[in-house]
Amino acid sequence: MANKRMQAYHDVLHRTPKHIELNSKISELFGENVFHSEVMREYLPGDAYKKMKEVASTGKQLDRSIADQVASAMKDWALTKGATHYTHWFQPLTGATAEKHDAFFKPIGPGKAIEQFDGDLLVQQEPDASSFPNGGIRNTFEARGYTAWDPSSPAFVIGKTLCIPTIFISYTGEALDYKMPLLKALHAVDEAAVDVCQYFDKNVKKVVATLGWEQEYFLVDKAYFNSRPDLQMAGRTLFGHASAKGQQLDDHYFGSISERATAFMREFETESIRLGIPVTTRHNEVAPNQFECAPMFEECNLANDHNLLLMDLMEKIARKHDFRVLLHEKPFAGVNGSGKHNNWSLGTDTGVNLLAPGKNPKSNLQFLTFFVNTIKAIHDHSGLLRACIAGAGNDHRLGANEAPPAIISAFIGSQLSALLDKIETDVKAGKMTPEEKTELKLNIGKIPQILLDNTDRNRTSPFAFTGNKFEFRAVGSSANCAGAMIVINTIMANQLKQFKKDVDARIKSGEGKDEAILKQLQILIKESKKIRFEGNGYGEEWVKEAEGRGLANLRDTPRALTVWHDKKVVELFEKVGVLTPRELEARQEIEFELYVYKLQIEARVIGEMAIGSIIPSVIEYQNKLLKNIQGLYDVLGEDMGRKAADAQIDLLKRISNHLNTMKDACDDMLAARKKANKIEDIEEKAVAYCDDVKVYFDEIRYHADKLEGLVEDKTWPFPKFSEMLFTR
Repeated sequence: MANKRMQAYHDVLHRTPKHIELNSKISELFGENVFHSEVMREYLPGDAYKKMKEVASTGKQLDRSIADQVASAMKDWALTKGATHYTHWFQPLTGATAEKHDAFFKPIGPGKAIEQFDGDLLVQQEPDASSFPNGGIRNTFEARGYTAWDPSSPAFVIGKTLCIPTIFISYTGEALDYKMPLLKALHAVDEAAVDVCQYFDKNVKKVVATLGWEQEYFLVDKAYFNSRPDLQMAGRTLFGHASAKGQQLDDHYFGSISERATAFMREFETESIRLGIPVTTRHNEVAPNQFECAPMFEECNLANDHNLLLMDLMEKIARKHDFRVLLHEKPFAGVNGSGKHNNWSLGTDTGVNLLAPGKNPKSNLQFLTFFVNTIKAIHDHSGLLRACIAGAGNDHRLGANEAPPAIISAFIGSQLSALLDKIETDVKAGKMTPEEKTELKLNIGKIPQILLDNTDRNRTSPFAFTGNKFEFRAVGSSANCAGAMIVINTIMANQLKQFKKDVDARIKSGEGKDEAILKQLQILIKESKKIRFEGNGYGEEWVKEAEGRGLANLRDTPRALTVWHDKKVVELFEKVGVLTPRELEARQEIEFELYVYKLQIEARVIGEMAIGSIIPSVIEYQNKLLKNIQGLYDVLGEDMGRKAADAQIDLLKRISNHLNTMKDACDDMLAARKKANKIEDIEEKAVAYCDDVKVYFDEIRYHADKLEGLVEDKTWPFPKFSEMLFTR
């Protein structure tokens, strides 16, 4: 192992950056591998093109004759790109993407064949669903599942394969993926938001949820990666002494990007651009070898597809540059972890961002309506927001000094806080006088058009308003954005429907429209006030204050996931039409299983690395010390030898103490794991792994990391943080 580590170090020293030359402007490459609207216009007959555009925008079913024309056009276009196969590209509940490739190939006689792709193959496929997570929706012996085309997300070519975005459902029609419930949630928020928009602008016919994600990640040289079983199996380092230099100097943040990292970034960004992913931002993050990329915002479903596609691209292209990408939320202890900030807003087909303050009282009343309803939705379903970001990886990150705490709160800035407080206290109960209406409208009208300079950013807030959008900062870097977007758009749809119902009732009782809206907003402001927090979310004072406010602090995944079977959560998803009770129960079971499996893997890797590699290496070094001590005794005699060997003897004692304690903790962890594995109920098993097994991880690591600092460098079996984090 030590030799392997030294070979890895040698390999890294001799790496040279791969230079990527671009012969075209980046703008000229945008979308060249995407079957987008302009390509459809070129390849489809006029009527078929119009119907396809309508289907993509409204979600209406495409009739068979048009499907055949679209399939033929897709095939012809893909062939010009060198494609030989096609696949239905879908998002099972593994958290990754999946694909099964079939050839554009049909024999038509002896020695003859043609390229063929028809409407049936485009619209629906039947991949084997037996090995995907299902949460009990289907039995093991029932392998059938269906993928169905999503026309709202354009097809694209990667390599020699035409990829067709699809939903994935069971034989009985239940969702086995992220895309189907996301599409339902987006449809629900569209309908609800359009109804509310009618109070302000009758021309609004459609509202689109938008998403702009920010993807953080680490790069590590592949030689180091291949020398670390924990990185290979668990995606994070389970052992590792903190490097003397970490991120304390803040010199990596926004610093000059190394030539080698830049070469990698240029290539994956170029491929992203070709696939229509509008990546525009790159920079060094806080931790050494940590980076971030971000695109312009897009329609939510498309943005989510693009994020999953980008993560896959990063993995593939990193290998070409002798890197490995780490998307785990906390790959290295002692430095910042990685998140995936989800910037969410709502926009109308008339070009209005509903979460951007306007230029006059009317548009600002519309802004305030959607703004306050968002806060109320967060308040009423904070536990659900915590549940949708729960995971074994994110548990290491939430609440640390680079991520929001596990307590869900909303930051809106001092200016908007003052405005909401004024509305809450100044508007008296009962019918408003004309003077009160005028004063309130004037206050609303004073909201500036752009709040970016008036609303500071609070990085300790899980859900922060940043001027014209809300930023859900607590999403983990490895997560599918759809998990958070399903929840946010569902709770927003539900809240807007209730708001419309309440305002209509007020209007029916004789209140004017503006008065009814303002009075209802006053109620929502009062009811949601406790979720607003402007201070330091990292402080212990906030933990105590949040408890006093009645806000939940769900510190770990098993506790957070229990929210999914709350009665009001089940009723919410069923009422909005996003997930059935059975689908919701299945997803909860899958999340519990995923948590258990990840901790099982980590526990086994910890045991294998500690017992199979660390202990033998430590014993080898102990033997060197013993030989040295004995040599001193032999040459100098017992008395002088003892004095001469004081340092070695003390070092030997310290090493032995850590070694024995680590071995005992490994044995205790194994016993706890065996006990937890006997538990049949998956929720109870998850709690047992969290409370009884995981507790040994840090103890074992503590002693192993102490040993790393005591054992000579060349004997230690694994690459160290000081090597992995400073690869250039």
